[in-house]
Amino acid sequence: MIRKTISNRPQLSTLWKNCANIHALKQVHANLIVNGFNSNRYALRELIFTSAMVIPGTITYAQTLFEQITEPDTFMWNTIIRGSAQSSVPCKAVLLYTQMEKKCIGADNFTFPFVLKACTRLSWVNMGNGIHGKVLKFGFESNTFVRNTLIYFHANCGELKVARMLFEGYAERDVVAWSALTAGYARRGELVMARQLFDEMPVKDLVSWNVMITGYAKHGEMESARKLFNEVPERDVVTWNVMIAGYVLCGSHEQAFEIYEGMRCAGERPDEVTMLCLLSACTDFGGLDVGQKIHQSIMETGLKRMSTVLGNALIDMYAKCGSIERALEVFRGMRERDVSTWNSIIGALAVHGHVDESIQLFIEMQREKFRPDEITFVGVLVACSHGGMVIEGCQYFDLMRIQYGIEPNIKHYGCMVDLLGRAGLLDEAFKFVEEMEIEPNPIIWRTLLGACRIQGNVVLGKRANEKLLAMRRNHSGDYVLLSNIYASKGEWDGVERVRNLMDDRGVIKEAGSSTIDTDNKELMGFFFNSKS
Repeated sequence: MIRKTISNRPQLSTLWKNCANIHALKQVHANLIVNGFNSNRYALRELIFTSAMVIPGTITYAQTLFEQITEPDTFMWNTIIRGSAQSSVPCKAVLLYTQMEKKCIGADNFTFPFVLKACTRLSWVNMGNGIHGKVLKFGFESNTFVRNTLIYFHANCGELKVARMLFEGYAERDVVAWSALTAGYARRGELVMARQLFDEMPVKDLVSWNVMITGYAKHGEMESARKLFNEVPERDVVTWNVMIAGYVLCGSHEQAFEIYEGMRCAGERPDEVTMLCLLSACTDFGGLDVGQKIHQSIMETGLKRMSTVLGNALIDMYAKCGSIERALEVFRGMRERDVSTWNSIIGALAVHGHVDESIQLFIEMQREKFRPDEITFVGVLVACSHGGMVIEGCQYFDLMRIQYGIEPNIKHYGCMVDLLGRAGLLDEAFKFVEEMEIEPNPIIWRTLLGACRIQGNVVLGKRANEKLLAMRRNHSGDYVLLSNIYASKGEWDGVERVRNLMDDRGVIKEAGSSTIDTDNKELMGFFFNSKS
């Protein structure tokens, strides 16, 4: 049936519409090969368009198909460039354009906008300026589609002055041009100018409203964003999501959930972005009960086949809200995982003291052929530190460097210092710091100072404190740790000296916090809050 349809042009578009997945696409591809892959130009056009633009996640397949076409026409070039520009690797679109030029294939008024969009996503200003030059050379600047894309490029990552000049150079400006320039000013924080343009727009569509609301929300001006939100004639999921994300960004979690409830009452269907914003809010304020309700909403809103990103966010939320069991449940229920998934659960188990489970999952990760990265090893080393596994920790540190070629960063060194310090191996810990290939930061010395307090080692504690105070002089906890070391040994003269030093430097002890709690929060924040 497929073979017959391929030779019949009028029925062909129906065939491609029925290609809902990669399996069906491959069937059609195979039949094309049987019938002579390069013989049917119309079929090749449809094949490239469907794989590059219609079926999600098949752009790489489309690029491979494109390479097999003997003489692709301009439509095929434009389609593969367009699909690549919208993909997760937009630089491929620029590379394809350069190949097109080398083959002397004439670019048209569709080619340049697709390449410019890729340059905008990549913030490749020089390349975008070069494309602008090509536009002028071939006389496409008067084309509305090309001109609007040039305005969008310059407004977002080029020169606002150039964008404004292009905008004002033509009497006929459509709503796309107005929105592009407004977005450029808003994104750069020039909200007064953005609002002036917005107010001057002869016609405003929903995109225009969303652009301005987004500008206010991203810069924390939620009162202005809310006023426009209340005035917008209609709303889509983007409008609601922008408000939710803005409130989450400002730490106004109650307002974020209020907007979410309004979204549901209005009959707007939440999407993945909505849920990610709400889970971020739950993670920030430790709202386990609310997080569980959001999880339930995810299951009820048709997102049952959970994406990897959403699954990772749920793991992170449950772990940081203290429910490691639910985090594991989500992990085990995920059909697709990436390295971040493994990193999240390994790190979560490590922080919660489930040392054996953390290490076992690392072994399982390797067995399933996922390549650990630098974040993975932070989790593994934290697990070893919490479990007192000095030998294993050293082995994993070497494994990271030797087998996987990952150079240790300050977090890995911090984990190793914490590992040695917790085990009471203070001399080894100090030697390790002295031999570090990068400069130790205050957290490293604070870790050593904390270990000295636990072990009651005054001599090494003084040494760590001297290094620490040379870097930062106003952190009261650094003085308190040293004072506690003296006190544990009954050296009250030392306690008095530390207090006098604090007075001389005007350092005031922070009230109402435990030194141990402060250490733990500082260390865990150091190890896991940043992805660097």
